This record gives sequence, structure tokens and C-alpha cells, in this order.
Amino acid sequence: MPDTLSLEELRRRLVEAEDTLRAIREGDADAVVVRNANEDTVFALSGGQESYRAIMEAMDIGAIALDDQGRVLYANAAFCALIGCAATQLQHLPIFEKLDANSAQVVRETIEQARHGRHQVQFVQSHRGSNRHLMVTAAPLPMAFGTGCALTFSDVTARVEAAALEESERIGEAVIASANEAVVVCDRAGNIIKANAAASALMPGEAIGRHFTDALPLAFAEDGGISTSDGLLDLAAAGSAARGVEAFAFHPDARKDLLVSVAPLRVSGETIGGSVITLVDLSERKAFEKRQTLMMHELDHRVKNTLAMVLSICGRTLAGSDSLEEFRLRFTRRIQALAATHSLLADASWAGIDLAALIETELAPYVSAAGPHLAVSKLERTVAPDVAIAFGLVVHELATNAVKYGALSAENGKVTVSGATLNGNLYEVVWAESGGPPVTPPIRQGFGQTLITRSLARGEGTGATVDFAPDGVVCRMVLPIEVET
Repeated sequence: MPDTLSLEELRRRLVEAEDTLRAIREGDADAVVVRNANEDTVFALSGGQESYRAIMEAMDIGAIALDDQGRVLYANAAFCALIGCAATQLQHLPIFEKLDANSAQVVRETIEQARHGRHQVQFVQSHRGSNRHLMVTAAPLPMAFGTGCALTFSDVTARVEAAALEESERIGEAVIASANEAVVVCDRAGNIIKANAAASALMPGEAIGRHFTDALPLAFAEDGGISTSDGLLDLAAAGSAARGVEAFAFHPDARKDLLVSVAPLRVSGETIGGSVITLVDLSERKAFEKRQTLMMHELDHRVKNTLAMVLSICGRTLAGSDSLEEFRLRFTRRIQALAATHSLLADASWAGIDLAALIETELAPYVSAAGPHLAVSKLERTVAPDVAIAFGLVVHELATNAVKYGALSAENGKVTVSGATLNGNLYEVVWAESGGPPVTPPIRQGFGQTLITRSLARGEGTGATVDFAPDGVVCRMVLPIEVET
């Protein structure tokens, strides 16, 4: 891209040339200085037509004079070079015959507008397979036999392209800055020349000026086709691109999983000036996928355990039932108790469950937590999902027995449930009934009692014991506390 000085110089020379032509036409200039590469040439304007002709020929802006019919009276060397035609081939011919259709139309309209005063138009001309931008200025030219037209043609392609490139770079920088993905632009040597905020967040310290491999060391997946950061840069330098290559970087805070793409940076035509690298941070997505995989495995495990538990409940309930109706009732209630615990766990995203909430849920069909028949204290603890499921079933069996034979079958009966921390990660929950009918130990051990004594066994010190004391059943349950509130 031309630098700012070159662009300003081009503009200054164009204005200077136009001012010179105006001064010459209006008789305000006595002499003109034409600057050349080697030395400046001074033209005095007192020498008649030859002085004017010498000035026009020395200018690098195309200039022509037309009569009132549009025929060429004079054309300087710059104009002849511009349209690729000798001056002798233009004399006394309509200028429109020597121009392409588009240029001829623009010039014709410009001359028409110049009848009312000086007029200027910029247009695009097709030239040797490419486009160039021309600025044409027309002004009336008084003559003895009528009013002709003086025109100047300036090639402003460099200025237009420079402005377009400047705007393109501005837009490109705005796009890079606003991109959510990390974008890094490197030169051919691999040094970082641009990096947006997302990229800077991945690279500790100042990124600009550092080599990409030093600023962000990457390790690539074995099946990605690229093994090193230098290989990534070499690929772009060769004119190739790569998309969606998995890599990771060790960030000061944690490992970053990335999806890397690279493309050559084409500065003009096919010239490659470096590379553009985009990096998408996959860390959150990878963590989510890992959690999702673990949850699927956990769900599969829990579903299998639940189905096995349902089959066991079904078989043991059937064995202890005297009739099909008794089996249906007991089995349905036990499955409902299991479902209630599952609902609580689902509400807690299977992260654990509060013991007090679990007891109140299981007892809700029989007694209100706010009433005089139930007292719950010191149970603000959370247990793991598998312990919660077993504990819910145990509480359901205790509640069913209390409603049928124990404290909840009497008007003044009461169930007190309290908790206390034991050594280590063990927690004791005591279920104590009072105010009910006298208790006698059962003659045989049914499924409910077996479920109570065996379901909570989770290692040394855990489990449940039932004491059929005459004043009321007392059940002591020792649970592992794996999740703290």
C-alpha cells in the first residue's frame, strides 16, 4: 500500500496542475515551473503559443482542446499516451471516435455539462484487461469562431486503490477486533503483527512482535495432519489452508483445548504476506462433553441398578404377600416411594439429597411435617444419590409399619427422627416411635425388615438395626456422608 506521503503528494500534484491550467487560461500566470527528476524547467509565458505548448507537453496530466464540434485541436503527449494514440491521428477528428464506448459517453456528458461552467467527473475505464480510474475535468474554451472545450485527464487509479486498500484494512481490523474467536495475523517470518482481544487472552504477555510458536506453544492431536506450530505456518506460506485442527495449549490457569484453522494472508494478487490463524476455545465444550459422557455412564448404571431393585422388590413383595391384592398394594407403594426419591434427586440434578426433605416426602401421604405426629431435627445433611435411594425405601418401610401397627396408628402417636454426626464421614439417623400400641417383635422376618437392615450397608460401620422395644420401634441408621451441604 502507498504510504501517506505518496498519497498526499499525488493529491497535491493534481491540485497544482489544475490550478496551473486555470491560471494559464485566465491570464494570471507570467511563468510556470515544471519539476523534473533531474532539474526544474522554467517557462516564460511571454513567448506566444510555443511557451504554452511547451508547458502542456511537460505536464504528466493528459490535456486536449476541442472545437465546438468536439474535434481535437490539440492533444499533449500525456493524453496520447493515456489512450495509446499518436497526436497526428487525433488532429481534427472527433475525440469520441478514439475512445471506448464508456469513456466516450462520459466525455460527451462532461462536455455538455461544461457548457454551464467547469465540470469534473471520475469514471472507470477498461484498459488492457484491467480497470483504471480517471478524473476528467472540462471547462469552456472561448474561441474566435465559437466556444470549444478544454479537458484534462488524470489517472487517479493509485489514489483510488490506496483509499480502497486503506478502507479494506480498516474494515478488516474492525472484523478481527469484533470476532468472538481468537484471530492472529502473522508475517512471513511467523511474527505476530495483529491479535484481537480473544487471542491476547490466550497468550500471556504482549503478543505483538513475538513469534507465534513462542507466544502460544501448541500441541496437536496425532491424527490432525499437523504436528507443530511451525508446520502450521509453513502450510500457509506454501499457499495452503487447514481447518478445524484439534490442538491444546497450556494456559497459566489451565489447559486450553483449541480448534485451529490457518490460511495464507494474500496482500495483493497471489503474493503471500504471512498467515491468518483462528483459534476456537473448546475448553468449555470439551468439559461439557466429558460431563455428559460421565452422566450417560452414570445414568446407564443407575437405570440398571433401579431395574434390579424393582425386580428384587417385586420378587420379595410377592413372596411375602398372602394375596394378589396385597401384593399389588405393597408393590405399588414401594415403587411410589422409589419414584418420590428419584423425583427429589432429579430436582437436585442428581447431586445429592437433603435427609429432612427426603423424610418429609416419604411421610407426606401419612402425616404432615408441621403436625404433632412428626418431629424432625438435626437432619440438614446431604447424602449421595445411591444412599438417598436406599434411605428413602427404608423410611417408606418404617412409615408403612408405623401406620399399620405402630405410633402412626394411634391418635396420640408420634415419630421423632433426629440426626447426629459420628466419627469420620458417618452420620447416624434415629427413628423413634412413641405413644402407639405396645410393640411385640415379629414372629418372622419379612421383606420390609430385610430391606431395612440390609439396604444401607455401605462399608464398615454403616447399616441399620431395628429394636422392637415395647414403648415403640427404634431404628438406628448409620449413613456415609459423601456430599456436604
